[in-house]
Amino acid sequence: MRRGGPTSGVANAIADARFCQYDAAPLSDLAGTHEELRPMTGRRCSDDSVASRFASRSRSRQIRARRASVRWSLCVDRTPRWRVGLVWLSLLAGFIAASMTASAADSMQLLTLFRTGQYSECVAASAKAIAESEFNENYRLLKLRSEMELGRYADAAETLEAALKKFSSSIELRWWGRDVCRFNNQPERITQLEDEIAKLVQQTPWRYSDAASRIVVGRFVLSQGGDPKKVLDGAYNVVKKFSPTYAPVYIACGELALEKNDFSLAAQIFEQAAKHDPADADAQFGLAQAFAPSDAEKTNAAIKATMERNPNHVGCLLFVADEHIDAERYDDAETVLTQVETINPLHAKAAVYRAVLAHLRNQPESEKQYRGTALKHWTTNPEVDHLIGKKLSQKYRFAEGEAHQRQALQFDAKYLPAKMQLASDLLRLGQEEEGWKLANEVYEADGYNIFAHNLVTLQESVAKFRTLEADGIALRMDAREADIYGHRVLDLLKRAKRDLCAKYDVTLPAPIIVEMFPKQEDFAIRTFGLPGGAGFLGVCFGTVITANSPASQASHPTCWEATLWHEFCHVVTLNKTHNKMPRWLSEGISVFEERQADPTWGQTINPLYRKMLLGDELTPVSELSGAFLHPRSGQHLQFAYFESSLVVEYLVEKHGLETLQKILVDLGNGLTINDTLARHTGSLDELDLAFAAFARQRAIEMAREADWTEPELPKRASAELLATYLKEHPQNYAALQRQAKQLIAEKKFAEAKQPLETMRRLYPNDASGDGHLVLLARVHRELKETPQERAALESLAKLTDDSVDLFARLAELSSQADEWEATRQFAQRWLAVSPLQPAPHRIAAEAAEKLHDDHLAIESYRALLSLNPIDVADLHLKLATALQRTGDLAAAKRQVLLALEEAPRFRAAHRRLLEIMQASPAEKVKP
Repeated sequence: MRRGGPTSGVANAIADARFCQYDAAPLSDLAGTHEELRPMTGRRCSDDSVASRFASRSRSRQIRARRASVRWSLCVDRTPRWRVGLVWLSLLAGFIAASMTASAADSMQLLTLFRTGQYSECVAASAKAIAESEFNENYRLLKLRSEMELGRYADAAETLEAALKKFSSSIELRWWGRDVCRFNNQPERITQLEDEIAKLVQQTPWRYSDAASRIVVGRFVLSQGGDPKKVLDGAYNVVKKFSPTYAPVYIACGELALEKNDFSLAAQIFEQAAKHDPADADAQFGLAQAFAPSDAEKTNAAIKATMERNPNHVGCLLFVADEHIDAERYDDAETVLTQVETINPLHAKAAVYRAVLAHLRNQPESEKQYRGTALKHWTTNPEVDHLIGKKLSQKYRFAEGEAHQRQALQFDAKYLPAKMQLASDLLRLGQEEEGWKLANEVYEADGYNIFAHNLVTLQESVAKFRTLEADGIALRMDAREADIYGHRVLDLLKRAKRDLCAKYDVTLPAPIIVEMFPKQEDFAIRTFGLPGGAGFLGVCFGTVITANSPASQASHPTCWEATLWHEFCHVVTLNKTHNKMPRWLSEGISVFEERQADPTWGQTINPLYRKMLLGDELTPVSELSGAFLHPRSGQHLQFAYFESSLVVEYLVEKHGLETLQKILVDLGNGLTINDTLARHTGSLDELDLAFAAFARQRAIEMAREADWTEPELPKRASAELLATYLKEHPQNYAALQRQAKQLIAEKKFAEAKQPLETMRRLYPNDASGDGHLVLLARVHRELKETPQERAALESLAKLTDDSVDLFARLAELSSQADEWEATRQFAQRWLAVSPLQPAPHRIAAEAAEKLHDDHLAIESYRALLSLNPIDVADLHLKLATALQRTGDLAAAKRQVLLALEEAPRFRAAHRRLLEIMQASPAEKVKP
């Protein structure tokens, strides 16, 4: 039977396409060798398997009718034979038409039962229909598939064998029969069925030119490793051409796009399927899967639509359970799995998800039992271990996931999903040689696999990276970037390792791999397998960190030092817990440790977060991981990071750092987060209530005297109206801000000071782009009040870590005042955001010369030489001078020679070379 057969309003559209002239392609080569389909002469065929089988049955009846007509005509004495024949044929045609109409109606009723999830009813009705009309293949297909949905695998096997006796040339029965045999542990029978499909299509390709058969052949070829493009062109697109409203072919194409991880294309195709057959639950479920990586709202809408059409859609229910597990809503996942088991108590994937839950709850015996249940009816099912391992890897348990993928490949060495997942796991574990090798193997076997294609392409770029190593850390970067600031990155990572490992009592394995990508797309592919993830700055897998380098953030620079500190904190906590910690706690500790390392790093409370904390946006601690899975907006995702760090801050303040460390130890020993929190902080309900009170108190304490209500003023309120409003509401922050900005726009800079100073008194820590510190600095600059401007900027610098313009201006003002220590400080902070610009290196070099900091001077000159400068000879000479002061005469001599190579008549370089030669020990001449 065909999924998505005609019902309701779709019946007419499909009926119109039933008898069509196909420019059909021969399928014999496709089944045997998967060669591209070639055009053949058109032939009359059915676009619907129900209709085609009724037509075949009609021809048999017509032959029998003609024979009966002859016999009857011999008994008629006086009536001419041709008249008797006409009467008989007329009666016979009416009988056949009525019979076909009745059978079609029965098939539609059975199909509706199946499509709406009434599987038991469909089995009973199909059995009755078979008893009344045993020569209808569709009845048997519906019965077989319903029995499989219900887990009646032995019954399905009996149905299959009985059906094949009646329909020995059916490839559709054999196709669905493969799964029947799998779940009856009949591997030899599967091979036999596949051989028979290939043989039948090769021998009589014309028999399988209808739409349903073409889809079966296409799926069969794909299952045998055939070329997807040839299947699309030679089978699926042919069906689309002659039956453009036939929904099952769009579903087949959409499933193929999902298999190749092309979610955008899949969404487009399933939207067409849903358009052509609005009643088809499979089309809606395809949309849910396609939108899942990118659009939570559309995903939820598609899930709802699927369940409305088929409340017992097992695939969709399992998809929902999967989402619950990702969000750590384990009780909700169990509820859905129970619902699945009421439909099919033997469903393998339901048992798989229960095994995953048991693993996450540290229940090894239960996990073993559920895995055994999943393999009971198909003992070598590779999907069982593949799915268990995939879910564990999604929880960052890559080593455990790796073991399951290897087991899956022992069951079936050609099972590409397991091989692809294993490649990904190994790359995230730092076992790169085998990981890259497996990715290439997948790509060679399936050139349309987007994950494999992306990784193989990325490998060529990563191979060009330079590796810097120190203290058990392997840093990989673009070679040019490594020359410019690689040593700074390595120094920061070494400091993070020293401080955080000591604080959390962790000994890390070696090496810890850190990869920084100059292209955001490469970072996304290395991290997620697909382009995207624009909001992510870095990701840690345990012993591997991937991060965007400053080169990928030209338009929106961030502090790369804060990012790497955050990610290295993940290295420490994930290794301490053996990757057994919820995401919210891991992220919360990392943001908390950012603030501990540098007050300008990490997230702090602001007016928006204050509003969210005091409103209904606060997520209970027990549900925090779900806040990261499908946030309503980018701002909600950022708030999830902030709230998680606030939970950690609460735990440390209320219970001490020692308690946090004990929680991490318990997690590493296999306790669930709920159990360990209850063990050290009281019940989870008590924690939720206590934290909510703590968070709200923090919000209340932020700028307590300020009035945060939105002023009831028109958008273009006049100065007089603003002044009048502020007389009645003198502490309304938004009104003060509007007044100050309006006065600045009118160039009334002196008058703007008053509202800005009031804002500063009410909320000193406003670091926003249009906050009082930014505006005050501008006002003072316009009024030539340089000391006051500098004071405002320095106050702002204590609150932010990524403002290039701020650090540039402060470095400039400090150098003008000959305050070189401050100049060095702001130059260093500038470099922590934009190390690929020459300006901060130049000002750092100038400060280093004034402070006699030869180490910084050498770093700065070397970086400048890598940034394609104009004054190459001068920079070589300055670098030579700094090296000479440190006693590295050999390196100094080389730099002077490079300067002279650029400018042979450079007198200062000649003098410097002479000094270096005089200071160098005399070279011994060999006899």
